[in-house]
Amino acid sequence: MIDISHLSQTFNTPDGKTVHAVKDVSLHINKGEIFGIIGRSGAGKSTLVRTINFLTKPTEGTVKVNDQCLNDLNDDQLRALRAKIGMIFQHFNLLSSRTVFDNIALPLELHNTPKEEIERKVNHLIDLVGLSAHKNKHPRQLSGGQKQRVGIARALANDPVILLSDEATSALDPETTRSTLDLLLKINQTLGVTIVLITHEMEVVKQICDRVVVMDQGQIVESGTVLEVFRHPRHPTTRAMLADVVVHDMPERIYNTVRDRIKACADKGRFAKLLRLTFVGSEVTLPVLSIITRRFEVDFNILQGQVEELKGTSFGMLTILAECPDTENYQSALNFLKDNQVEYEEVDL
Repeated sequence: MIDISHLSQTFNTPDGKTVHAVKDVSLHINKGEIFGIIGRSGAGKSTLVRTINFLTKPTEGTVKVNDQCLNDLNDDQLRALRAKIGMIFQHFNLLSSRTVFDNIALPLELHNTPKEEIERKVNHLIDLVGLSAHKNKHPRQLSGGQKQRVGIARALANDPVILLSDEATSALDPETTRSTLDLLLKINQTLGVTIVLITHEMEVVKQICDRVVVMDQGQIVESGTVLEVFRHPRHPTTRAMLADVVVHDMPERIYNTVRDRIKACADKGRFAKLLRLTFVGSEVTLPVLSIITRRFEVDFNILQGQVEELKGTSFGMLTILAECPDTENYQSALNFLKDNQVEYEEVDL
């Protein structure tokens, strides 16, 4: 669907410096998926997404959409392609003098769509985004969430195959953000539109994305399915951005207490190890620890735990101290975890 290959983007500042906003980025986005691009402010994510429709032409590298190389298209061809790539903005970009209906109708008017067709399509889109009672209002009469729904409907006016969302929820409160993301998920599922979501919030990625890349200083530092990235964050930037959503680390004083406990167990001839377990889906409700305690004489001290939802799938994480008579019992317990699709990681101290 979208192929970006070895893309770099540099800008020259007024004082003569060169800024490398994007550095040698390559990625593939599948048709029909919701793809997240996450990073802190200045990471290069917005610059990257603007190359997908060539609003920003890259300094180096290529962009292909449906096997069309945008580098090879002339201005007329680019305009035709952009008509099939909708864009949602952080600050809505609505025309204050136009009603909800007229704001949504604008892209159709620019393409000389017949009036009857405009009437039909705009009313359908107003219905889709839940604004039927507000169609004749002006932007000043709408809440932030309602304005963003107008922006989404406008982006859908020309039946796009791709929807680019650049920080579309960052100006909204948490409840409005959730409802806006639910709407985007509905659009993806009912219309089959591929959505590229730019954000600096892992909460947004967690709610609707299928796959995600993490950007830092213009480069992709981590990529994978949302579950993979949440389960095994490798890069410090990813771990830092996940900290408010999934707690991977504990305070140092707790680690010190665990070290002392492991040493005390060793002095008594027992075995102890700090483990991090992750559960997905039905595994979350499986009483594996109770079974292991009874079957293998392993005692558990739960130090940290939580359950989250990743696009409707339960995801749980536990940090535990496991104590048992010997390494044989411990290995049997690990084998049981593996047999029941519970992933474990031995935490180095």
